[in-house]
Amino acid sequence: MTDTIQIGHLLRSSITGFVAGCSVSQLEAPALGALVRAPLEDDYAVYGLITDIHIEDDGLVRQLVTAGNVSPEVMHDNRERRIVPVEMSVLAVGYAQEGKIFHLLPPRPPLSLDVIYSCSQAELTKFVTAGRFGYFRHVLQAKDIPIGEVLAAHILDVKNKTKNATWVEEATRELITLLRDDYPVLMAVLGALGEVV
Repeated sequence: MTDTIQIGHLLRSSITGFVAGCSVSQLEAPALGALVRAPLEDDYAVYGLITDIHIEDDGLVRQLVTAGNVSPEVMHDNRERRIVPVEMSVLAVGYAQEGKIFHLLPPRPPLSLDVIYSCSQAELTKFVTAGRFGYFRHVLQAKDIPIGEVLAAHILDVKNKTKNATWVEEATRELITLLRDDYPVLMAVLGALGEVV
């Protein structure tokens, strides 16, 4: 796991997902649809896809917005020196135990303040090629997330990092098969995929 990047710490979690927090200076690493890992023990880690990133406001930001004409120095100070709360919502899509990847919900969630890492290219390849796209069902069953956008961002991330065009084609076919009876969601997913494939 040599090229993994720490992107935050766990704020709250459940078996179906978790929320991690980070500072704005760490915001370059995480992106919508990216695969992240929360290692819990030497032989156990929870994997998830980032489904939302949002930046909370605070009292000073509210005052600055209403003041108008915010100088670049004030913006830099607010982003770099103050602690701007950034939260990432992560959907649990699998876990690793004793070296084996499972596209099932994890048996137990990560704990508060556990470190969250961005997955390396090798980890990403290992996770997405384990099994037969079993983790897609977690995304397709999720409520209150932009399913098409998350899947398109994830597939683009895999395409860019692994350069595996065959996987992208197989993933697209699998999504069409899984969504053949849900036309509105299928159209939303294919519409988003059309932008990246």
